[in-house]
Formats: sequence, structure tokens, C-alpha cells
Amino acid sequence: MKKNKFSCLNKLEFYLNSIKKNLHLNAFINIYSKDAIFKSKKIDKKIKKKKLSGIIVGLKDLICYKNYPIQASSKILKGFISKFNATLVNRIIQEDGIIIGHQNCDEFGMGSSNENSFFGPVLNPIDNNKVSGGSSGGSAVSVQKKMCCISIGSDTGGSIRQPASFCGVIGMKPTYSRISRYGLIAYASSFDTIGIISKNISECAKILEVVSGNDSLDNTSSFVKVDNYTEYINLTNKKYKIAYIKQAINHKHLNKDIKQKTLLKIDFLKNNGYQVDEIDYNLLNYMLPVYHILSSAEASSNLSRFDGIRYGYKNNSDALSSVYYKSRINGFNREVKRRILLGTFVLSSKYYNSYYLKAQKIRHLIKKTTRFIFNKYDFIISPTTPTTAFNIGENIKNPIAMYLSDLYTVQASLSGIPAISIPNGFDKKGMPVGLQIMSDVFEEKKLLSFANYLLKNN
Repeated sequence: MKKNKFSCLNKLEFYLNSIKKNLHLNAFINIYSKDAIFKSKKIDKKIKKKKLSGIIVGLKDLICYKNYPIQASSKILKGFISKFNATLVNRIIQEDGIIIGHQNCDEFGMGSSNENSFFGPVLNPIDNNKVSGGSSGGSAVSVQKKMCCISIGSDTGGSIRQPASFCGVIGMKPTYSRISRYGLIAYASSFDTIGIISKNISECAKILEVVSGNDSLDNTSSFVKVDNYTEYINLTNKKYKIAYIKQAINHKHLNKDIKQKTLLKIDFLKNNGYQVDEIDYNLLNYMLPVYHILSSAEASSNLSRFDGIRYGYKNNSDALSSVYYKSRINGFNREVKRRILLGTFVLSSKYYNSYYLKAQKIRHLIKKTTRFIFNKYDFIISPTTPTTAFNIGENIKNPIAMYLSDLYTVQASLSGIPAISIPNGFDKKGMPVGLQIMSDVFEEKKLLSFANYLLKNN
């Protein structure tokens, strides 16, 4: 673009054509072509280009974009139009990034397959009979099929990393608080983290620089300095110390092909001078129960605002109590109702100490012990998921099997640390395998650099 070999408009038209060719994948809910074309023409007229000039960005349907629909892929927000921009959207627009549309996801971010959407499932682009992963399935598919440069999603328990693994792209969850959550529809506020799905590390680093940093509108956002991540991505001279968890690599639910791919990566690192150690970590099997107890408790509180009265879908019953009841019964899907009920149960006075309080204590222990590992090691590596993408409908009636998709991703979510999933080959059926790398808090520059090194030597 700087050499005038092609324009921002040319680039946008390429992505719009790709969206049209791949409508059957159901990745996009709304496409803002008119506004995007107007902005791309405006950028082309500028002499001085900004950081994100020509970067076409898709938004998960949980992120507010002023004057455009925002529905959280749920019936209960049908017809709702956002009145403001999320902070990250403002920052993207200020650097001449172009928003191309909103992407399909599991309703309110609750799911691991993108089958829990009011708009229907998102299909895996490699095998249309398989799921895309969730909850940011539409975002991962859009990047994989070149329907946008970058997708911005949210990661509560693995919602960026897991679909990135299933679709063979890069998915990054930065440190909790690194990116402002203002304008993100809340699911579980102590877990929700804005993240990035991309095809390469350089674009991921570039947009992370733009959207990170403190925000006065989000009092949980961090004041820690934002690094120039793009300067560090090619610095790979240091031989890092790396750990992998014995219980993770030997877990009974881990697919044999994924285990083999992970062990091959470990051997590669050892053969190239890295210290790679197996470590014991006996809390692995507590992570999923703790995550679902706490996230469901927070969801039951956050979703109480969707009541059929103030905005969105409303059931027109005579009695006020029926309006509340029928709007929520008909407006939420089965999985969302399951988590609201579970969250209400664990917060009830009779069971608060037995479940919620105990889960908080174990979360503190998981966070403390995970952070302790980084006193000795730079990174923890693991498979991103225990299986590759499964068939549509295969696990929809078995919540436990569905929740196991997040077996390896919830550690970073519980601990608030950054983590990235990168492609790590394919299984015997040709489906993508992901490798997860975790680092200590606010070590994104080191994490991106190491991930870039592994990708170059994949």
C-alpha cells in the first residue's frame, strides 16, 4: 500500500469476495460493506498511513460497534443496536483499521463448538461436517478462509485458543487486564479477556500494540506499560527454559496424534539447545470443575440484566412475572440456561461455602502454583485441546464431553496469564492440531517471539 502497488479498497474487495464465496460456513452475522468501502476510500486518499491502514478486522458478536447490531448470537438481544463503541474498536478506528462485520459465536460466549448460536452452527472450513470450535468459531473460520485479516474475540476459558486450534490459525489470549473490556458483553467478568485470532504473528503483535493499555472506562484494565511487540517477534537468540506438565501429556482423554505432535515439538526444542523439563502438577483435574463453578456463578449475575423489559426480545404476556419468565425461557438457549441455573445454585446460601467459596480457594491455589512455575521456567507448553475438531452434533447432548475441549486452556484463564495457540501440524484425518504456550503475566513480547520462532520451524 505504501508503494501504491494496491489500494486499501483492493484489499477490502478481496475480503468481501471471500465472504461471499464462503457464506455456507456461517461465519458472519452482519457485514458492513458500505461503511467499510467508504472508510477504505478515505484511507487511500491519505498520504501518511497509520499503524493499521489496510488491516481488515472482524468483531465477535460480543463487541460493541456504534450504530450497528450487537446480539451476542442470542435471541434475547434480537434487534438491539449498540449505542457506543468498545474501547478497542475506537483504538482500531483511530489507527485506520477497518471493521468489516460481526462474526458468529456461541451464545454469550458459552460453548466449545459454536453450535450454541441463535444463528446456527459455524462449519469447520477444512471439513464442513465438523465444528469450528467455540465460542469464537466464526472469528477463527473468518481468518482461516481469508474473510478478514484479523478477528477480535473474547476468551473466557479458551474461547479464542480452542477454535484457533480446530481451524489451524493463531489464537492469543493476553494477560487479563491487558486490553480494556469496556464494550464487551460480559459473561464471567473475572475471566473475560479480549484476544486476537490471526494468520501470522506480526499482525497479531501489531494489533495487540494498538488495543492494549489502560482505559479509564474499565477500572480492571492495567497501567502496565505496553511494549512495542513488533520489535521483539524476531528476537529468538535466548535459549528459554520450558516446562510441560506430566499429567497433561499423559491424560487419558488426550488424542494419540496430538500427544505425538506435542512430543515431537518437545524433542525439537531439546535438540535445539532448549532446556525442557517434565513437571508434576496435581491440580489439572480440578481446573474444569473450578472454572465452570466460578464462571457460571458470574454468568448468573451478569445475565440478569437481560430480562425482556429494557431491550431486546420481549414476550408480550399479560402478567409482569410472565414477561420476565417467558422472555428468558424463550430468549436464552439450553446451554445458557444450564449455566445460569448452575451459577444460581452454587451462589445459594445453602451451597455457597461448599461450592463457590471452595472453588475460589482452589482457584487461588492454581494461580499461585502456576505463577510459581515461572520463577524457574519461561514457558509452559501443552496441547491446546485434547482432541481435534469433532463432528457437528457429536457432543451437543453430552455437556461433560463438550467441556473437556477446554481441559488445557482453563489454566491460563484461572491464573490470568497470557497464552497462545499456534498450529502444530495435522492428525491422521487431516484436521489441525494446536500447541499452546503459556508465559508469566505481561510477558506477551517474549511469548510472541517464541511462538514466531516455533512457527518458522514448524
